[in-house]
Amino acid sequence: MQFDTRYSHHPDDVRGYDGAALRKHFLVERVFVPGAISLAYAHDDRVIFGGAAPTSAPLALEGAKELGTERFLDRRELGLINVGGPGSVTVDGERRPVGARDGMYVGKGAKSVAFESADPAAPAKFYLMSCPAHRSLPTALIPKEKANPRRLGSAETCNVRTINQYVHPAVCESCQLVMGMTVLEPGSVWNSWPPHTHERRMEVYLYFDMAEATRVFHFMGRPDETRHIAMSNEQAVISPSWSVHYGVGTGAYTFIWGMAGENQTFDDMDNLAPAAIR
Repeated sequence: MQFDTRYSHHPDDVRGYDGAALRKHFLVERVFVPGAISLAYAHDDRVIFGGAAPTSAPLALEGAKELGTERFLDRRELGLINVGGPGSVTVDGERRPVGARDGMYVGKGAKSVAFESADPAAPAKFYLMSCPAHRSLPTALIPKEKANPRRLGSAETCNVRTINQYVHPAVCESCQLVMGMTVLEPGSVWNSWPPHTHERRMEVYLYFDMAEATRVFHFMGRPDETRHIAMSNEQAVISPSWSVHYGVGTGAYTFIWGMAGENQTFDDMDNLAPAAIR
């Protein structure tokens, strides 16, 4: 299990970053490493995110010096969505099948969590997101059909999309983690537009289901001075609470969003007029 530590950044400092510095501090270029668990530890809201990509053998979450605990979930909760082939997740000895685009919530205090692929030739890819938790809640399997859909956008603005809420009060209880998947309709390329910020929560995006030549231009920064990062398939990006976070693609894509912070109110955001973006 590998950790890549990412520290918090003041917006006045980020204002002076060039493209290479933005990528170094906010972009995770390789989320899924075959046969490994690869994680990023973001000091923004103490969020951990990354991928578990089991092949021929199961992979287990472990404690680490970065956590200061014996086991990974001693003081944390975990959400996950499978973006690969069929697999399974075993929590404290109970094995649950987790198919493509199925999700799961694992509560604080779980002693063991292991990931497995049903077929190493078509491996599962579990995207993980974890944050500190103050109480233990039940583990919940969240099949894609049980996610809570919210349809937004219009064809005229090229942003028709369905926001599928997985780890969310409408679906299952969690302490502070909120997580879901947004699917854009064919011909729509903009996400999270019109833009917003939410000072009370940081956010991470994983972009996937992209063709090799497709790129998503992910925008970040303060609204009056934005920057962009060009992203490829199965890459993730950190969005601090002070930053805008929206993107546009050159082709089809899907993304998983995850948040942690002051509250779980999905609509608690500071909406911005397009004219405010610079």
